[in-house]
Amino acid sequence: MNNPKVHLKELYTTFFKIGSVSFGGGYAMLPMLEKELSEKRNWVSEEELLDYYAIGQSTPGIIAINTATFVGYKTAGIPGALAATMGMVTPSLIIIILIASFLDHFDEQPLVQKALKGVNIAVAVLLISSVWKFAKKTVKNIWGGLLCLAAFMAVGFTAVSPIPVVLTAALLGVLSFFVQGRHKS
Repeated sequence: MNNPKVHLKELYTTFFKIGSVSFGGGYAMLPMLEKELSEKRNWVSEEELLDYYAIGQSTPGIIAINTATFVGYKTAGIPGALAATMGMVTPSLIIIILIASFLDHFDEQPLVQKALKGVNIAVAVLLISSVWKFAKKTVKNIWGGLLCLAAFMAVGFTAVSPIPVVLTAALLGVLSFFVQGRHKS
């Protein structure tokens, strides 16, 4: 589980770097996490990262922080989980404290509003990219495609909460496991 070559300082600085340039929440940072953690540092495989993301999404808390905690724990145990989590949280904490301390009505400034509109477009592109990559890796057959489409329709075009959609998908995944197990034996 632990990788003795990964130092806590490296975990902290890596997640600090990711946390300081991540806008748009956990979904938007998936491409950056893949690049930094899977491709550059080889701390986790892309499949492990997607698993951590899925677990982080379905557990209480912020996806990015939950994922950082999983990756930190995998690479360096509990001290690694703490270092990665602190690295992810620190930039947001600094930025929010600065904004709260120095600028009144920060979001009402015209320049800030224009900048945020630009950031929102970039975040939308990152989200589309993440969804596309995630779907390519997780939707493996026609049933997965149908489940994906049904979940998207339910969440995107109805007032259904994502919670029953995720629970229903988990139940269907378990049922699929048993049906496929019987079919193979």
